[in-house]
Amino acid sequence: MTRSGGRVEGKVAFITGAARGQGRSHAVRLAREGADIYATDACEDITSLTYGMATEEDLAETARLVAETGRRIVTRKVDVRDQDGLDAAAADAVEQFGSLDIVSANAGICGCRPTIDLTEDEWQDMIDINLTGVWKTTKATIPQLLATGGGSIVLTSSVVTYSGSRNVAHYNASKHGVIGLMQTLAAEFGGRGIRVNAVHPGNVGTDMLFSESTLHVFCPDLENPTIDDLRERARGRNVMDLAWVEPEDITNAVLWLASEEARYVTGVSIPVDCGLRIS
Repeated sequence: MTRSGGRVEGKVAFITGAARGQGRSHAVRLAREGADIYATDACEDITSLTYGMATEEDLAETARLVAETGRRIVTRKVDVRDQDGLDAAAADAVEQFGSLDIVSANAGICGCRPTIDLTEDEWQDMIDINLTGVWKTTKATIPQLLATGGGSIVLTSSVVTYSGSRNVAHYNASKHGVIGLMQTLAAEFGGRGIRVNAVHPGNVGTDMLFSESTLHVFCPDLENPTIDDLRERARGRNVMDLAWVEPEDITNAVLWLASEEARYVTGVSIPVDCGLRIS
């Protein structure tokens, strides 16, 4: 059922990494709040990672969930490392829906390994997707935003940029880069009707957090750590004694930044981390 009078009513949102996890959550909630959705995902595994990526079936499920809200959705299989593919997707979003108003550069990966043990592939895949992929997403969508009246871009960074963390040098470096990119874009395009901000998730209950490599980082003394083991170890790392938040908790921040409620907010970082950065 279509919800009228939503917080992003009549807007068009372009979301990367939309097949599952935070990206799916963003797509469904923005649709419930009145936006039409252009959802992209690579839907291909990455050999340097220890967990499987989203599938085309996952992306189809996102489409089904958005369609249930009564809003329109178009999905497209595209890797954020592919500039031509992103350019075509952004142009198609405007062709399909008539405008582009919101961009969620959400696609990202994570892996855990001591810094000096990282392979070149692990390092490069992380930088190419988490940082260069975000830049390519903005490069593809900003011309479309400018052409249709401006809008809001929300980049996904991480709480690790506040305090650092062992065994994620490539991830941390990529997410620090996202903040530098966000600040520069906010300065460049604030006078042209585009706001650019970032969310910094802490632990979020998705397949990325529950991967084998992450479990071993939290539980290095256990041969076969479980999600329950992770829950106990992660709770004490933040001031709210919560192991992780849900994707919807990150979506709440994305929705606010995308909405008119944040119409004068640009160049800021919003952590959603149960106070992990101050613990």
